[in-house]
Amino acid sequence: MRISKEELRVKTREELQALRESAKAALAVRDQSGGPRVVIAMGTCGIGAGAREVMSALLEDLAGRGLAEVTVSQTGCMGLCDREPLVQVFCPGQPSVTYGPVTPAVMRRIVADHLVNGQVVQEYCIATGSEA
Repeated sequence: MRISKEELRVKTREELQALRESAKAALAVRDQSGGPRVVIAMGTCGIGAGAREVMSALLEDLAGRGLAEVTVSQTGCMGLCDREPLVQVFCPGQPSVTYGPVTPAVMRRIVADHLVNGQVVQEYCIATGSEA
């Protein structure tokens, strides 16, 4: 979610409160517990390979689907720079899955197939469980 310079010009207390609530709602998707967790590798190699765009696609898709129970976080380099951007998915009661390389389109597919329907996207899976 990008905020334009025009939107930052707050003229009233009510506008400030509305802006604050909007920002809190956008960030809430990153801070849930108990449900699925998605971790995006955001080291310099990941960022250079497009991890920021993948993060944006993830947050937009989760918000659009109303998946507020999914925790989103980031980590540094996972050591597989040639497979970046990397994404790890942790679902309760299931082995973790590491995906790579992930594009925004692949991230949306991971949300639809893995997070919503419980199906691992095999063609982008590079590790599962203790391998991940």
